[in-house]
Amino acid sequence: MLQKLKHIYETKYKLLMIFPLLLLVLSLVQLGVQYKTTGDFVNKGISLKGGSTITITKDLSVSPIELEESLQQRFPAADVTVRTLSSAGKITGIAIDSGLQDGSEIDVLISALSERSALQKADYSVEVVGSSLGNNFFKQMLIALVFSFLLMGIMVILYFRVFITSLMVILAAFCDIVITLAVFNLTGIKLHPAGIAAFLMLIGYSVDGEVVISSRLIKRSDGTELQRIYGALRTGWTMTQTTLVAVIVALIFVQSEIVKQIMLILLIGLLTDTIVTWIQNVGILRWHLEKKRVKR
Repeated sequence: MLQKLKHIYETKYKLLMIFPLLLLVLSLVQLGVQYKTTGDFVNKGISLKGGSTITITKDLSVSPIELEESLQQRFPAADVTVRTLSSAGKITGIAIDSGLQDGSEIDVLISALSERSALQKADYSVEVVGSSLGNNFFKQMLIALVFSFLLMGIMVILYFRVFITSLMVILAAFCDIVITLAVFNLTGIKLHPAGIAAFLMLIGYSVDGEVVISSRLIKRSDGTELQRIYGALRTGWTMTQTTLVAVIVALIFVQSEIVKQIMLILLIGLLTDTIVTWIQNVGILRWHLEKKRVKR
């Protein structure tokens, strides 16, 4: 079975490139549907789209899931979500996120919570984020992503002096982010600023893999083309494995929801990058080198 897969990988690389292309197309469709139905191409958290967070340190004697369902039924337009807060593995309170920004609306929500357990002012705190602040922050992060793409492409083309390599690196990073974002949307989790930082990290991981494979195939000439590909594959997969282990351990043992979101995005992104780098981009490079040989 392994030999058969190896044979397909070596001889049908152009056909295999359809798979990552299909993933990209489906991901773009998902983002399009997401934008059409919600007005955003990603599920934004309160800190990105604006809203309020009520942090309660008192035990309400109700599970977060039950509380969330109850509040969603009572405030269907408020986009209410409930999450637990923990420290050293112990739950210390709950945080109730909603799209409410008006003080009177927030007071109504607090009154609904008080019906379950009388709340004193010392039992909770309220944090409000304006929609303009959240949108401005989101736009700035998008600008940072765009600039990182451009600078990354410039640095790669200066190093390799081959346009196809620069284009390949930018394409890989684009595919990694789009596919990861689409899969992340399917989880229903709301994106926080730390999650955007995770997408920036994905660009770095993407460049690592592309530099490894490009260095082996373009800069070096020892051995056959396939030998150099497998050598790069072993190096790249070792790098990915070590990161995957760290990410999975963090997902299992870390209690922080923010850290879990970062690790989840990295997990999806690393698996996506494996497909994009070692099927799509290896195929592009082999196709490019094949055309060069034909011209000679």
